[in-house]
Amino acid sequence: MATDERAPSPRPDSRLVAAAVAGDRAAVAELVKFLRPFVLRYCRGRLGMRGADGGAEDCAQEVLLAVLVELPRYRYETDSFLPFVFGIAGHKVADEFRRRSRNRADPVADAGDEDSPGPDEFAQTDSRLQIEELLGHLPPEQRELLTLRVVLGYSAEETAAALGLPSAVAVRVSQHRALTKLRRLMHNGPAPKKKDD
Repeated sequence: MATDERAPSPRPDSRLVAAAVAGDRAAVAELVKFLRPFVLRYCRGRLGMRGADGGAEDCAQEVLLAVLVELPRYRYETDSFLPFVFGIAGHKVADEFRRRSRNRADPVADAGDEDSPGPDEFAQTDSRLQIEELLGHLPPEQRELLTLRVVLGYSAEETAAALGLPSAVAVRVSQHRALTKLRRLMHNGPAPKKKDD
């Protein structure tokens, strides 16, 4: 007898969202439990391993707290709840990047540490920084889509749910366009910024 081992639905059940919005404590707890792995994976993918302060976990916690604060005021369709959550997550990740840019006191290894990085680690870091720079030249929607699909490994269906796109096909078309633009940037470099007159 075969068992049904499907991946969890990328969308929370609309009845669960409605009950949580109405204030049902059990529904709120279940909704947070459902959202936590998606939000944490998103924050880890966007924030990476910069700093040893557990920033991704802290950021995910802030996202979930912000969702709880906004939950009683949520008035949209229950099927559009994940784009709402990921919108909050995007803002909290941006806040974390701003906080990190102001905080220059992140711990740095001493020059005499035994496990200093080797050439491979420098090459990986350089590649990551180049990719981040190129991604910075994409529109925010394309950046988010590539982060979810390529960095976090979301399926096309999960990405459509997270970004509020109509279908997995729309995700694949948008992903193709974003990757084409990224390839063009890699070969030609970013266009110079125009000066405002």
